Amino acid sequence: MSVIVVENLSKLYPVAIKKQGLKGTISHFFRRNYRYVNAVRDVTFYVEPGEIVGFLGANGAGKTTTLKMLTGLIHPSQGRVRVVDHEPFRRQHSFLKQMTLVMGQKQQLIWDLPAIDSLKINAAVYQIPNAEFRKRVGEFSEMLELEDKLTQPVRKLSLGERMKAELLAALLHHPQVLFLDEPTLGLDVNAQEAVREFLREYNQRHQATIILTSHYMADITALCERVMLMHQGSLFYDGGLEELVEKFAPYREVIVEFEQHLPEEKLAQYGEVEAVEGREARLIIRREALTQTTAKLLNQFDVVDLKVTDPPIEEIIGRLFRKGTLSKH
Repeated sequence: MSVIVVENLSKLYPVAIKKQGLKGTISHFFRRNYRYVNAVRDVTFYVEPGEIVGFLGANGAGKTTTLKMLTGLIHPSQGRVRVVDHEPFRRQHSFLKQMTLVMGQKQQLIWDLPAIDSLKINAAVYQIPNAEFRKRVGEFSEMLELEDKLTQPVRKLSLGERMKAELLAALLHHPQVLFLDEPTLGLDVNAQEAVREFLREYNQRHQATIILTSHYMADITALCERVMLMHQGSLFYDGGLEELVEKFAPYREVIVEFEQHLPEEKLAQYGEVEAVEGREARLIIRREALTQTTAKLLNQFDVVDLKVTDPPIEEIIGRLFRKGTLSKH
C-alpha cells in the first residue's frame, strides 16, 4: 500500500490585477479583478514505504507548493492527497505524529536557548517519555556528531551544527514520512555530507519514506534512486536517475588533453565547448556523432588522453531547463 497517494493534484492562486495611477488604485480598493496562476497542475504520483525520492525542478516549478499540500500547510484547489492514510489538510494529531517537514531556510529552535531546551519542548509536545527522549537524543546526537553541542545556545552554533540540530528536533518523534525542502542549503561540503549520511542511516534504521528537494545534485545522486521532475507546475518525469539521463540527455561528455593548448574557437566545430583549461578541453557531443567526432580529434590533433563519460546529472537537468527540451515521460 502506497504511503503517499497524489492524484490529479492542482493549486491555483488568485492574483489581484491593479491598474496604474490614482484611478486604478481607487477602483482596485472598491472592486478587484483577479487572474489565476496555476502553481501546480494535475500532478499524480505514488510513493511506497521506505522510498527516498528526489523532487527536482527550477525555482517556481511547483515543488514547494506541492510539499505544502502534502504536509497540510495549504489546501489543494483540486485532486486527492493521502499521506499515511490521512488527508493532510485536516491536520489530525495522528497524522502530525507520523510526518515532519524540514525547510533549509526555516528554523524551529529557539535562538537564545540551548538546543536541548528546544528538544525538551518538542518531547513534551509529542508526549515522549523521559527515558525514550534521552535514548533518542543520544542516538541522534551521536549519528550527527552533536554530543557536546546541544548545551550551547543555538546562536553560538555554526550553520552546519544548527542544521543538524534542526534535523534532530524534526525527527525526535520518529516520523515515518519526511518532507525535506533544501535541507543542506548553505552548508559547506563536509556538513552536506554529514546530513546525507544521517538521512541515509535514518532511512535504513526506521524504514522512513523521504521526499527530498535540493539544488545540490549531490544530495539527489547520493540518496535517491527515483526522481520526479517538475516544470511549470507539471510533473514531467517520474523514474530512475539513469533513465533520466538516457531519456533527456542524447549526448556525451568528452574530456580531451592535448599536447598543447588549443583555443576554444578551434574546438567549436567538434562539439559544444563547455570549458578549456590549459591543455584540457571539455566538449559536449551528441551520441550519434560521438565515434566520428572522437576519431577526427585523434587524427587531427596530438592527443595525450581522451575520456568519454555521461555528463553530471546536475548539468543534464540544467540543460533541460535552459534549452526548453523537456517533453513528458
